[in-house]
Amino acid sequence: MVERHRRTGGALVVAGLLLCGCVGITGCSDSGADTEDARSADSVRTLRLVADTLVDAGSSKARTSMEMANGGTRVTIRGEGVYDYRRQLGRLRVLLPQDPAGISEHRPITELLAPGALFMKNRGAGVPADKWVRVDTATLSDGNLVTGGVTDPLAAAEVLRGTRTATYVGETELAGTAVRHYRGTADLGAAAREASAGNKGPLAAAAKGFTSARVPFDVYLDEEGRIRKLRHRFSLVGGAPKDSVMVASTTLLYDFGTPAKVRLPAAGDIYAGRIAEE
Repeated sequence: MVERHRRTGGALVVAGLLLCGCVGITGCSDSGADTEDARSADSVRTLRLVADTLVDAGSSKARTSMEMANGGTRVTIRGEGVYDYRRQLGRLRVLLPQDPAGISEHRPITELLAPGALFMKNRGAGVPADKWVRVDTATLSDGNLVTGGVTDPLAAAEVLRGTRTATYVGETELAGTAVRHYRGTADLGAAAREASAGNKGPLAAAAKGFTSARVPFDVYLDEEGRIRKLRHRFSLVGGAPKDSVMVASTTLLYDFGTPAKVRLPAAGDIYAGRIAEE
């Protein structure tokens, strides 16, 4: 799976200033521009702290969707599960799309998310059914923001620690919940410097591995400042020179406080052999 997002085609497993018309008017004020600047600054500060708000919330259910576009090929990978923000542990059931010809379906992959590591069961050919594959996420060029076909919910939130610009779009409703919509751009390098210990390495790798460290995003926060929906847009190198894969990763968080019991595999349950290509 680590290599798949570099391919073209197939099931890739794997992102104003307000001007005051003051000419010729003595004592004109730029209060409008100052107010807009203040709002933008407040939005940046708010978004840089949303990961902490999730940690305070404890846990939640999560749904993920990752859309990958490369040339004329577009695939979507979906996941659903639970996440414990305090322990930085999650469990997701990931559904891969059919092969382009539509003649075969992939078994769901169970993924366990942990600080610095990704564990996968039903990884694919050559791996025994009762074994897990372990990947060190700091060694992945995208820091596992894309490789696993899902974005770790806490890592997704910690990307916002690197928010550089942000605009408050307005209030709306999401699945019956009133939310505030923000749009902006985050810098992965800055996010890595401010991230928790478990995400520093992966985000630093992503800052170097993507075609750009700047990540556009849209985020929706509820009245308590918790993320309800977060959409990143990543760009990474494709299978051909000067070819890029555009990835839109969406994370939905809900049912906060839901118990998220995640048990990591024992050493004897981790597969150490060669993983065959499918």
